[in-house]
Amino acid sequence: MEIGKTLTVEQLVTQRESAAHYGSGLLQVYATPSMVALMENAAHQLAKLFLTETEDTVGIEINIKHTKATPVGDKVSAQATLTAVEGKKLFFTVRAFDSKGEVGSGTHIRYIINPKEFMERIS
Repeated sequence: MEIGKTLTVEQLVTQRESAAHYGSGLLQVYATPSMVALMENAAHQLAKLFLTETEDTVGIEINIKHTKATPVGDKVSAQATLTAVEGKKLFFTVRAFDSKGEVGSGTHIRYIINPKEFMERIS
């Protein structure tokens, strides 16, 4: 695993990503749950670069601030950077941007699992 490695993902903000759609608000602006999902997606995809075919990760902690509103129709990107590895725990910084600059930031932890064993344990 390469500490400092970064990966960025993007999405267009549609009505499906709005606070009004999620019920987390009434406005047609980018919803915090959408931003969190995009940040987790960036970290998950970055983690997958370092894992074997029999490994995956699950998110176990996220701490973010959503600092600026983004209107429907704008594009948002989320950037994840691997900052530390402790056993099976992967630590990331995450940031989100729209066309005007940073809209959110924080930290995220993912845990390495075997998907087959994980699903067998919970069923």
